[in-house]
Amino acid sequence: MIIGGSASQKLAALVAKEHNEILCPLETRKFPDGERYIRIGGEIDSKALVIQSTGYPQDQNLLELFLILKTLKSLEVEDIKVCIPYFGYGRQEKRFKSGEAISAKVIAELLESSGTSEIFSINLHEEGICDLFDIPAHNLSAMPLIAKYIGENFNNPIIVAPDKGALGFAREIAEILDCDCDHLEKTRISPERVETKPKNMDIKGREAVIIDDIISTGGTIVNASNILRLHGASKVVVSCVHPVLVEDALLKIFASGVDDVIATDTLQSDVSTISVAPLIADFINK
Repeated sequence: MIIGGSASQKLAALVAKEHNEILCPLETRKFPDGERYIRIGGEIDSKALVIQSTGYPQDQNLLELFLILKTLKSLEVEDIKVCIPYFGYGRQEKRFKSGEAISAKVIAELLESSGTSEIFSINLHEEGICDLFDIPAHNLSAMPLIAKYIGENFNNPIIVAPDKGALGFAREIAEILDCDCDHLEKTRISPERVETKPKNMDIKGREAVIIDDIISTGGTIVNASNILRLHGASKVVVSCVHPVLVEDALLKIFASGVDDVIATDTLQSDVSTISVAPLIADFINK
């Protein structure tokens, strides 16, 4: 059984197509008072794959996922695999200040108690999240899919991480494509002045592809785009796995002079060009 939650129905359909399976019908609606109704249709199998991203509205998507899982468990489905392409509440996997909720740990415990046998996500913002589970948990990478798209659409690009934290993603893609990569680095010129520029490479006249795992407000990307244009990049394209894109983030990015924005469909957006369905299907096949 392949079941797609409300947040990932198209992606689930693509995964079902990759498997040559029929997507399991799921009836979901909201009552006038805001409470949700869930009904799983079709024949119940002993194994199930549930696909549901838990981005905005996070609480609604999570509750729907828990209702699906508990229903499957009550229907005696023995093996329930869960794919959460984008893992909401996944940015706090430890307590930084006294009294804080460790939200990722809470979600992990709720997923396990709801009947999940195995879980996998894509490019978790914090890799330590997998360690919070007592069931098998996996962090898949969509970077090869992004690399494939870049290789088919760009000629000898330079892959640029907007900061050192994203350098691992840039290197992963650059190694696949056998092309250059760099990251933007801040250098303090004086107590009042900080200069940000590419650390190693000459960008002038090059097609630059900025890569990150998540784009939320777009501030980091706007800054990176401005710097690359300032250093003479002939073209600036932005790519990410998870297009969170809150409020007017996409507008700000394009207004900064970016030529295009490409992302995967872990979250549905206007720039979800690359599907992670083959990645999910390949993992399940293994």
